[in-house]
Amino acid sequence: MAKTKWIVDPTHSSIDFTIRHMMIAKVKGTFHTFEANIEADPTDLTTADVQFSIDLSSIDTRNDDRDAHLRTADFFDIEKYPKLTFQSTQITKTGDGEYNVTGNLNLHGVTRPETFSVTFEGQGKDPWGNEKAGFSGQGSLKRSDYGLTWNAALETGGVLVGDEVKVSIEIEASKQA
Repeated sequence: MAKTKWIVDPTHSSIDFTIRHMMIAKVKGTFHTFEANIEADPTDLTTADVQFSIDLSSIDTRNDDRDAHLRTADFFDIEKYPKLTFQSTQITKTGDGEYNVTGNLNLHGVTRPETFSVTFEGQGKDPWGNEKAGFSGQGSLKRSDYGLTWNAALETGGVLVGDEVKVSIEIEASKQA
């Protein structure tokens, strides 16, 4: 199959994350506003070009006060850095429908290489004849690598907010004519 352009369907896609809280629990959240430019043969992603952008103001951890704090200069500083971006630089096949997607991730004014494991979930036509493809991605990053270091010490030891952020991505994309 030839390399074609795919548009992410945000109503059937999600970008979620998990981070440790107080060293004893996990907090989950999601970003509601994101977009991607994908040029790919979904059955062989090794030649794909993937550009991703997340509107950080769309963060939702199901707690308005926490979300407001995450938008401030203590964390994302969305007035100065409103978006997270990702540009793929290398994609390697690791198994049947399995890939490592490496690229430059820019967050909070810092650009670093990050790698996500991606699975091609399948391809088919919807009831209206549109060609769709599905992908799942997993990865993690350290928020301190991007200058996101706000924290509070706990009297029992440890810190309030963990450093590792686990990311889960579910994408349904539509093939463009």
